[in-house]
Amino acid sequence: MIVRGYGAAAILAAALLASVLVGLPGRAEETDVETGRKKAQYCAGCHGADGNSELTDYPILAGQTSRYLYLQLKDYKSGLRKSDMMTPAVAPLSKEDMLALAAFYAAQRPKRPRIAKGEGSIPFQPDPDRVTAGKKKSAEVLCTMCHLGEFAGQNEVPRVAGQHPEYVVRQLKDYRTRTRTNDAGTMTAVARTLSDEDIDNLAHYLASL
Repeated sequence: MIVRGYGAAAILAAALLASVLVGLPGRAEETDVETGRKKAQYCAGCHGADGNSELTDYPILAGQTSRYLYLQLKDYKSGLRKSDMMTPAVAPLSKEDMLALAAFYAAQRPKRPRIAKGEGSIPFQPDPDRVTAGKKKSAEVLCTMCHLGEFAGQNEVPRVAGQHPEYVVRQLKDYRTRTRTNDAGTMTAVARTLSDEDIDNLAHYLASL
């Protein structure tokens, strides 16, 4: 198609500008991920080089929602979420640092959860009966209303599919006892209805996803 006149030139210029602008977010995101990769070298000892922790005390961060990761770092920095390990680690980070770390971990591919054994860890094998019971309990307490199908998470709601069961158990118990309170009360309200057996079953179910 041939377009003539000043109007045509303006249209073509606008189209060219639009194509440039469309490309900018992708490049900015790539820059953030690369910056986050460099920042994450400090975190690798606990969370693994790509956010897949071999240490079951520490969560798998790979594939987590970037908004959730940023908000957790922000809460550690402000003291809203407390941790003897994370509080000093986050203290020197700027907002830009935290956003870059969140972008990096969100871009990584999560691997399978692990369970502690001796001085190391091995791949976790969920118990089928506990998986069935955990799936039933998750439906009863409407987990997927916030965490979505397959527990992939959304926005400030975390991905919990494939998370280390030891970490899931600890967090649910911390919510239940209000040791962890940076949830606006939502998880506390849910966790208070759960028994220890329910929590173990949910951990098996989530680890199976």
